[in-house]
Amino acid sequence: MSDQTPDSAPQFLTVGEGEAARQIAMLVRPAQAGNGAPALVWLSGYRSDMSGTKAVELDGLAAELGLACIRLDYSGHGLSGGNFGEGTISRWLEEALAVIRHVAPDRVILVGSSMGGWIALRLAQELARQGGVTLPKLAGMVLIAPAPDFTSELIEPNLKAKERKSLAERGYFEERSQYSPEPNIYTRALIEDGRKNRVLDGIIETGCPVHILQGMKDADVPHAHAMKLVEHLPADDVVLTFVRDGDHRLSRPGDIALLLSAVKGIIRSSTNRQMPA
Repeated sequence: MSDQTPDSAPQFLTVGEGEAARQIAMLVRPAQAGNGAPALVWLSGYRSDMSGTKAVELDGLAAELGLACIRLDYSGHGLSGGNFGEGTISRWLEEALAVIRHVAPDRVILVGSSMGGWIALRLAQELARQGGVTLPKLAGMVLIAPAPDFTSELIEPNLKAKERKSLAERGYFEERSQYSPEPNIYTRALIEDGRKNRVLDGIIETGCPVHILQGMKDADVPHAHAMKLVEHLPADDVVLTFVRDGDHRLSRPGDIALLLSAVKGIIRSSTNRQMPA
């Protein structure tokens, strides 16, 4: 399905004040009139943006079903302003929350990929903590190769001596990326801020159904990490789907079909929960 619709021109929202202000790009597809289903919110991974395959396919599903769909680029990503090197989980969480508050849907389904899964889980906590008239209710979550706490769980324990030295002396270290000719850059600020945003240090209560999709050949986020996340969601209705030959991206046609099926399942469950008993 083509994404080139009249509502596909990006809008920009200023987040932060003074020197911290940055222009955040977002693509907002409005719901068809009378469609009361939750809005879909796409949350990208580290160094990914809202024009990736999974994000575009999710928007296509929204168009097909008449749903609202909200996509954004974090600062330093895609069409947004801001310096990537200044990015932290707290900063990108603030931007996602600001966009959701600006668009102001009644209910949302968060769809987060990799680091976007971590931001989705933090958003769930913030929506519960800050709830009220200015923020929507959380109707469900679909997490694709979620990487909560990846800085403290997956990066810090595996740092080599030269990477620790680079962090100490330069404030960052570089790592070769298999997805881009440019290396991944991990800053001391990102790692230190990650410790403040940990979610795998206690019970996570999202209050909604959660569907996790995880490749078993994921070289970036081991599938044991998804199993650990499930242990921290004891109060929620959680489905964990393993893709035996799936990699980290889960962007093949079969993977996309699984993603869209999972989202449809969450939409159905949210509709059923809205109906009177």
